Amino acid sequence: MHKYHKWLRSFYAVAHKGNFTLAAEYLSIGQPTVSEQVRALEEVFQVELFHRRGSFIEMSLAGRQLYEITRPMFALEDEAVQLLQSFRQRKAGMFRIGAVSPPIAMDLTYRLKQQYPDIELQTTLSSAADILEKLYNFDIDVAILAQPEFPADLYTCLYQRCPIVAVVREDHPWTRQKQITVDQIRNEKLVLRESGSRTRQIVEEDCKKRGIELDCVMRLNSREAIVHAIAHGVGIGFVSLVEYMDTPNTRAITFVEHPFHIEYRLCCLAIRKQRPMIAELFHDCISSAGISQSDLT
Repeated sequence: MHKYHKWLRSFYAVAHKGNFTLAAEYLSIGQPTVSEQVRALEEVFQVELFHRRGSFIEMSLAGRQLYEITRPMFALEDEAVQLLQSFRQRKAGMFRIGAVSPPIAMDLTYRLKQQYPDIELQTTLSSAADILEKLYNFDIDVAILAQPEFPADLYTCLYQRCPIVAVVREDHPWTRQKQITVDQIRNEKLVLRESGSRTRQIVEEDCKKRGIELDCVMRLNSREAIVHAIAHGVGIGFVSLVEYMDTPNTRAITFVEHPFHIEYRLCCLAIRKQRPMIAELFHDCISSAGISQSDLT
């Protein structure tokens, strides 16, 4: 199989970069060589991997299927080369983190920086769907997500469990109370995240069980926008306590006995859980938090 490696590498580069010129630059070889190796792959196996229309190319069905196989293969090869280069240069390399919550992401980044001061850390903040895609594409090494369920091919452990609080404007009647009950949400006008938000799901599910109908008057796609809308008197909202930042004209109000919680889980691809730094990170998180086996998936 090794005799096809260069051909597959050229195919992967073209599929990854979108054209032969960029693929040649990516591989640091001539464009004719890339074209010849891709053509050789097609001729030997009698398959069309790219539809060519002048300078425009598009992957065929066979090409897309082959790309799904070669993408993780060459991502692992790149990782292996980076590891070897880090030993040669006496550097620890790069570690990439993805997360949906800026405070949680920064907490992990700070912990890693303290433990591995020579490592270059790259932190990506995005939606859960985008972070999962990056994890599967080997664009990040670990992620912290707040999901109700995780795919079986991910290895996860509990990273942090946080109460969800209500956020109100500072002149709201609730600010005169130490705590509020869930039932007080009735008849309040709410500013909520988009329907895919885990915080919103948790509040909605619990309120539905209690027979509390929510009155959503505005839907926004960021926590910061929600807090600013609350400061302008649009309604009240909900965030996890760790994500609340003291914003002028707003207050965070806790619920009696903290009925709403959100769980952030550290996760990686199961096939990568024994990678040295990933394994160390999970071990440290499990040890420091006193996590039981039931908190691992």
